Amino acid sequence: MEEQSNEALWYVVHTYSGYENKVATDLQTMVENRHLQDLICDIKVPVEMVPEIKDGKERMVERKLFPGYVLVKMVMNDDTWYVVRNTRGCTGFVGPASKPIPLTAEEVKKMGVETTTAPLAVDFKVGDTVQITSGPLEGFMGLVEGINTESFKVKLKVNMFGRETPAEVDIAQVELP
Repeated sequence: MEEQSNEALWYVVHTYSGYENKVATDLQTMVENRHLQDLICDIKVPVEMVPEIKDGKERMVERKLFPGYVLVKMVMNDDTWYVVRNTRGCTGFVGPASKPIPLTAEEVKKMGVETTTAPLAVDFKVGDTVQITSGPLEGFMGLVEGINTESFKVKLKVNMFGRETPAEVDIAQVELP
């Protein structure tokens, strides 16, 4: 650890597979307990939402982009290195001979680490009439009352049995007619 800088850069930390979230939360707890928020600024486990079909139903699930790795934005010094390196489940920093090498600005940009995840783009909006394409309400039309891109759900008013009935379905189950 000879070169030290006061600039917070992104480093990649190797973890036991499946322990990424545990390492991230343990590290966050240590940062708070030791008041290192100004030295260890951000901890991320990059994920993407992907559709998964289970029991004939499609749902959105979180998938880790880099299994076995946690990204940490930190000012590298002996103390911060020690805290990260001695977090349970952490096997070391990525770099030659485990010497931490920060990500370049280009790598950070390519990996989308600093950008917040783009909200899911849907081609319909509140007030549109959509067709339900799967599930128990398949074939029915509904009026969009709300779209939640966090939970991937759409609130609809569906005209059935001669009256308006509220329903909530997955975004993947509706489309513009």
